[in-house]
Amino acid sequence: MLKDTVRQQKEYGLDINFLDKEKIKELIPGINSKDLLGGTYSPKDGNASPLLSLHSFYRKSKELEAEYKFNEKVIDIITKDKAVLGVKTTKAEYKTQYVINAAGGHAKNIGNMIDIDLPVIPESHEAGITEPVKRFFSTMVIDIKPATDAKFGNSKNYYFYQNKEGKIIFCLTPEPNIPGLDRRETSSYLPQISKRMVKLLPRLMNIKIRRTWRGLYPMTPDGNPIIGKVNNIEGYINAVGLCGQGFMLGPGLAELLSRLLTDKLNAKDKEILNELVYGRDFYKVEDLK
Repeated sequence: MLKDTVRQQKEYGLDINFLDKEKIKELIPGINSKDLLGGTYSPKDGNASPLLSLHSFYRKSKELEAEYKFNEKVIDIITKDKAVLGVKTTKAEYKTQYVINAAGGHAKNIGNMIDIDLPVIPESHEAGITEPVKRFFSTMVIDIKPATDAKFGNSKNYYFYQNKEGKIIFCLTPEPNIPGLDRRETSSYLPQISKRMVKLLPRLMNIKIRRTWRGLYPMTPDGNPIIGKVNNIEGYINAVGLCGQGFMLGPGLAELLSRLLTDKLNAKDKEILNELVYGRDFYKVEDLK
């Protein structure tokens, strides 16, 4: 399956290859090579801090005269003759020609305000970060094998990587999935993932964990976002269901939406929007879901 995805990704111009066991051992010194067959590697991949990035986005958008309203809950989208007129919150009403639903795990509730049923289900995922240590591996490690744990719960894939400050960030997909909006951390997460990480890379054993947190993945049936206009409401646009990849997809998606709003879509944009349209057939499922 991984080799098939590499072929597909290469067709889109991604610099990625499948590496054998020995090459993986070179990239991740100390990795447990038992049952290791190989893996994919994309040398130009990278990472960024969501906190620093969001602060930068915020600061720059303020310079470009964007306005923010905090601590206001949207309670209605105002429409007339199937066209958007504005948004009503717990504090005020705002007139607008367009409304973009980018509400993440709450996207379905926003869609309900104009009577569209968005198949976006939030799922809880936990993550954590360690103390900084001297850098000893450079690539993100994603283990796609499932794991059975009768005491702390089963899990699917998980990942970890070391950022430029030397801190190791890690996240795990539980099995079964945990639907809902609960963001409270659990006592089972650290025993679950630390056992798997240390088994795969024993050098992680004595590194101290600083904190954990829990967030939401807004999931769709096929693992792909729902983007673009809907036929029955003029001025309403979806940017929902990014399935845990919103930070990665966000900048490119913002550019696409800007072209949509200004009627400057190119042929490739239209192809993408047609694939991700609301109301599509959701029979396909993401390969590594």
